[in-house]
Amino acid sequence: MLRRHLSCAALGFVAYLLSAPATPWAADRPSQSDAQQIAMKAAALVKERGIDASRPVFAADGEFKYGEIYVNVVSDKGIRLIYPPAPAGEGADVLEAQDVDGKYLIKDIIELAKTKGEGWTQYRWTNPETKKIAEKVTFVKAVPERGAVVYVGIYK
Repeated sequence: MLRRHLSCAALGFVAYLLSAPATPWAADRPSQSDAQQIAMKAAALVKERGIDASRPVFAADGEFKYGEIYVNVVSDKGIRLIYPPAPAGEGADVLEAQDVDGKYLIKDIIELAKTKGEGWTQYRWTNPETKKIAEKVTFVKAVPERGAVVYVGIYK
């Protein structure tokens, strides 16, 4: 009887593993497609639930935050609304933020959101995992209903 119970339990566990969605950290490195999909899903969440309700979802390790992936949200005026790597910086005016080459990346992100609604931008930023400057490609999605812009990037 115990053997039968263990066999059923083992089969159930295998079925669970096969049916469970792939975890975001299963891949070695996130792709541009991953960043885009996460940004789109995050923008939908912000639109539906608002900034305050989305903040803890984006801060928790999981589908919106793993490895180098995290969701950034700024207001359409350049105020940092959600920033999981350093939540203490939320509320700061980051409109004038520049990358190492002097590119005004937040102005660029907001302009892209306002003119096209969504798209890609690129800049150079310090990778928090390697602590080195690297090319970062970022997908931007406007959430005009909330006066916000969601963006998610990956290092090249």
